[in-house]
Amino acid sequence: MTSKTRQDGSQSPVRTAEIVREYGPFAGADRVHGVTHDGRRVWAATDARLIAFDPESGQAARTLDRACDAGTAFDGTYLYQITEARIDKIDPATGDVVASIPAPGHGSDSGLAWAEGSLWVGQYRDRRIHQIDPATGAVVRTIESNRFVTGVTWVDGELWHGTWEGDESDIRRIDPESGAVLERLEMPPGTGVSGLESDGADLLYCGGGASGKVRAVRRPKRVGS
Repeated sequence: MTSKTRQDGSQSPVRTAEIVREYGPFAGADRVHGVTHDGRRVWAATDARLIAFDPESGQAARTLDRACDAGTAFDGTYLYQITEARIDKIDPATGDVVASIPAPGHGSDSGLAWAEGSLWVGQYRDRRIHQIDPATGAVVRTIESNRFVTGVTWVDGELWHGTWEGDESDIRRIDPESGAVLERLEMPPGTGVSGLESDGADLLYCGGGASGKVRAVRRPKRVGS
């Protein structure tokens, strides 16, 4: 592990991301945007379909025909899916859209996560993460990042987001108050991160954009945890 200077002049640990498994490409899906985890399966947004697969076997278990061109989240009951300038609330049992709210970026939104009763929405080129009210879409607060923001996830009180600029991509843990970078996991050159979701334990699932793949990356254990 090395340390590199953050923009604010302090040091943040940098590790090479440990990719433990790759899934896909999936039949009929050329791209992966958002990803989420429902406690058993991983869901991948692939433009026109949400595909749920078993992380043990890697086999697709379900598909829902829904427009899905960016982030995906799960609140324990419902899926949330960014599509164009809105966020759809979807019943995973039926595939029905039960509600929709405006997305804060009006079409420039990227990642999506559920935590503590709120949705968290990445803004790609704006380098921001918005906490929003899931019932209305109203912005509650905004966290600034110093890189393009792709996928977003919370796990064990940690806020992580993916980045993707040019040929470089990483996964970074940031301070949810200040946005300061606390640690980074560097992906191999040319290996992008679109969506991001934790399994609630030690894996981070990363959408792979035009590769059509989902990659499982090991989340580092915190010293003293």
